[in-house]
Amino acid sequence: MTTSMPAPLLADPAAAQRLERAAAALTAHGFTVEILDDAAAARTRVKELIPEGVSVFTGASETLRLSGIDEDINGSGRYESVKARSRTMDRATQTAEIWRMIACPDVIVGSVAAVTETGSLVAASASGSQLAGYAGAAARAIWIVGAQKVVPDLDTALRRVEDHCLPLENERAMKAYGQPSALNRLLILNAEPHPGRGVVLLLREAIGF
Repeated sequence: MTTSMPAPLLADPAAAQRLERAAAALTAHGFTVEILDDAAAARTRVKELIPEGVSVFTGASETLRLSGIDEDINGSGRYESVKARSRTMDRATQTAEIWRMIACPDVIVGSVAAVTETGSLVAASASGSQLAGYAGAAARAIWIVGAQKVVPDLDTALRRVEDHCLPLENERAMKAYGQPSALNRLLILNAEPHPGRGVVLLLREAIGF
């Protein structure tokens, strides 16, 4: 059964019982799920989950930027930042090496556009840089997900991507890069077959798109 949600509700934090339903469904599908109060708690938890010195790639994410997690990973010197290293490499001659680093870090950290109460994660991307790592190439994946991203089902998740996330990402991309974003690649994670690999930190507050 598909449940239609009015567009304004796609930005509203989900109630506690809906967070619990999503967490239970994700857990049943092999993900490790923790429900945390806010972005500050997620920031602390991410530091606990990632050992110092490992290679980490952060997907482009307003959630990571606003929470400070992006700076913790890429600016602290605590980890081997794939993003920082790639910026020093020649994209004309080392493109293949850059993509291998991005796809297969020890840990990938990011967010998703939606999580369903039936236990799926939905990620969208213009370049696809984070999707290989999300899908399984990275040894471990950690997603920080605001409460407003919880939706009843996959149909609503896809509508959230197109109707809510894409316009906001277009606006951000225009400011940052001078060109709009695009819904070029879409990844749906219905289960995690490797126990302990995929960690979802589900927040009680809204953050990001």
